[in-house]
Amino acid sequence: MKKLAIALISFAAILPMVGCDNQGPAEKAGERIDEAVDDASDAVEDAGDEVEDAMDGH
Repeated sequence: MKKLAIALISFAAILPMVGCDNQGPAEKAGERIDEAVDDASDAVEDAGDEVEDAMDGH
């Protein structure tokens, strides 16, 4: 779980350096990366909720 969090933070730190001034393919790639990071963040949050729910049941 920590490795995924570190990876997400790394992606978030790199995103501003992805040439935001450039239009076209680079901008589209940056948007795809943003979406992937958001999806991964949501998955981590969902997994945490599932673990919390499982612990509440015991």
